Amino acid sequence: MLTARLNALCRDCGGLAGAALLGPAHDERCAKCGSPRLLRHPELVELAIAHIDCDAFYATVEKRDRPELREVPVIVGGGTRGVVLACCYVARIYGVRSAMPMFKALAACPDAVVIRPDMAKYREAGRAVRSEMHRLTPLVEPLSIDEAFLDLGGTAALHNACPAQLLATLARRVETRLGITVSIGLSYNKFLAKIASDLDKPRGFAVIGRAEAGAFLADKPVAWLWGVGAATQRRLAADGLTLIGQLRGVDERDLAARYGRMGLRLAQLARGEDVRRVSSSARARSISAETTLARDEADIEALARELRPLCDTVAMRLKQAGLAAGSVTLKLKTAAFQVRTRSRHLADPSQLAATLYRTAVMLLAGEADGRTRFRLIGIGADTLVDAATADLPTLFDREFARPGRIERAIDEVRSRHGAAALRRGSSS
Repeated sequence: MLTARLNALCRDCGGLAGAALLGPAHDERCAKCGSPRLLRHPELVELAIAHIDCDAFYATVEKRDRPELREVPVIVGGGTRGVVLACCYVARIYGVRSAMPMFKALAACPDAVVIRPDMAKYREAGRAVRSEMHRLTPLVEPLSIDEAFLDLGGTAALHNACPAQLLATLARRVETRLGITVSIGLSYNKFLAKIASDLDKPRGFAVIGRAEAGAFLADKPVAWLWGVGAATQRRLAADGLTLIGQLRGVDERDLAARYGRMGLRLAQLARGEDVRRVSSSARARSISAETTLARDEADIEALARELRPLCDTVAMRLKQAGLAAGSVTLKLKTAAFQVRTRSRHLADPSQLAATLYRTAVMLLAGEADGRTRFRLIGIGADTLVDAATADLPTLFDREFARPGRIERAIDEVRSRHGAAALRRGSSS
């Protein structure tokens, strides 16, 4: 029996076929390249907002560089006291997940190969993927090192192909040239595009169109909604709202009265509406660095010594991004895995490691009582602003500018000879 076929995209060669009378879908292959990886959707050629997410990014980069690990479980993370930063899909079969304590991961998958993270290598790979995205459109909004939104509206005439075709070609090019696989979500807004990219991992390509959005979302948990964390989930559950479809049954005014601005956003998202645009100028919300300690530590001086290189790292990243910190956040994780965060606004925005360190130590003094032992410490620069507003000269420059001059001199040496060219003494 012959069946009508929807618009069909070949995910391997990027070819697109319109409606036609062909055999059963499970027997179809691309007429151009013979691939069975065909994607069908009635709105395929109309949608232009995409979310691209690299698959198990850190682990994939490591397997690319070490082909002998291709079929074995790989975990990227710290030592036995650290956590899993990333794991390949083979390791996930054993129950390993990101953010899992390393000792639990190794108990679940004792044969895993554990690799220390190489952030410089991952950033380089991420920039290469981003460069491929920019070949398609200037409207690329990074969310992290390995994922981004793209707005491909208006690019069809330029590239002589619809957005879906361009995305399939991009995925193939990134895989063949960079050795990295990606999963793609395509929709009419950012909210649904991001959901779609998680539906068919790895090497996925999923589409959510306007006509199906309501029915698709109806039985999904409210946790799928952008901005709904654990606290909001508990609050919604107390009101009998656990599914997105249930939110659609509540009057928007009632949601606004109960949850304020969040209620209005919940109502819109539950209807599949998201007015956020893809912005290529989206600024990072925070820049941070953290380390898992070699042993649980309660001594404030030992903890402060760990903070200094972290502040150097964050300051360097701020300068590279042309940003400055408006506030500083200290992160601590106790030996019992309880996370504490404390923040303080700065009198003036700063890029200086000395300022970050001084503020972080003040925050640390309020937490390190000598009794509580900590296994992790971190520092974050938040409330980010343009670097032009940072560390402006004052009447007291002669007295207070010395740390800034020293830091700029250190930055100059490091820029010429590498980050390891100068290290601070332990007494600083």
